[in-house]
Amino acid sequence: MRYGFYLPTRGPTATRDGVLALAREGERLGFHSAMIADHIVFPVESKSEYPYTIDKKHPGGGDALETFSILGVVAGATERLRLVTSVLVLPYRNPVLTAKMVATLDVLSGGRVTLGVGVGWLEEEFRALASPDFARRGAVTDEWLAIFKQLWTTSPATFKGKFYHYADIRCEPFPLQKPYPPIWVGGHSPAALRRTARHGDGWHPVGAIAASPLPPQEMRAHIDTLKRLCDGERRDFSKLAISYKAPLYDVGIPDRDGTRRSFSGSPDEIAGDIRSYAAIGVHELIFDCRGESIAASIERLQRFAAEVIPLVG
Repeated sequence: MRYGFYLPTRGPTATRDGVLALAREGERLGFHSAMIADHIVFPVESKSEYPYTIDKKHPGGGDALETFSILGVVAGATERLRLVTSVLVLPYRNPVLTAKMVATLDVLSGGRVTLGVGVGWLEEEFRALASPDFARRGAVTDEWLAIFKQLWTTSPATFKGKFYHYADIRCEPFPLQKPYPPIWVGGHSPAALRRTARHGDGWHPVGAIAASPLPPQEMRAHIDTLKRLCDGERRDFSKLAISYKAPLYDVGIPDRDGTRRSFSGSPDEIAGDIRSYAAIGVHELIFDCRGESIAASIERLQRFAAEVIPLVG
């Protein structure tokens, strides 16, 4: 099992010193990857449903550091951490420019980029950025992925799609990783699973923040569906990375049915949960250890590394 953690993008801990301290300590402790979320603007009021809380409402706020800017700073301050977008909302950015940014970061980081992608949920943010039509964001995302793969492997390149086109351009240098940086598709909707089978090198579902994580039996059902979809696309399921972002609780928390939530309670209980997810095919678990201060965040990382990881085996 590999482990990752989230870096702060918002609030009082989202400073240069804070981001670098947490990233460097995570690397020192042997964590595999660091994750960066993606938001650019927030509306004062929103009617969009947030998919990761029970009440479907976003926790709020208006500040957010930009994803690629954070990754560039962290790339220069670390040597081994995988740098993961979790997840980049593809329709927010021009696809050719985004392809160039990812390739540049991969070259300058020594080939450490993993591109986690999603279609987005905040319609007001789409409008503020003059992004393609919110209702067609899935089709746009698929087209952007096709553009990325072409521009990272072919030069000169020509593309004519429903939403974007270009002719006879060079977009070099190519990424250091071959054929290109791994693409992880976020979400566990039917569309996300189809997109993973068709375009992804990994599946990256995200557990709810204020609700239960995906229980093992539900995760297993999604993995079985993904296997069938990969067979239909004639793609080798065994080559997909399965990376799950799960809530981590310091104390035992009852679920809605009264049982203990996964990844809550004692180190022994959490280690047992990790083994359960490993048994159904999860390769990497991403735990959100962000606290109200960088010191608290680092302490949570250290405690997990010292008390839980050795118990997993």
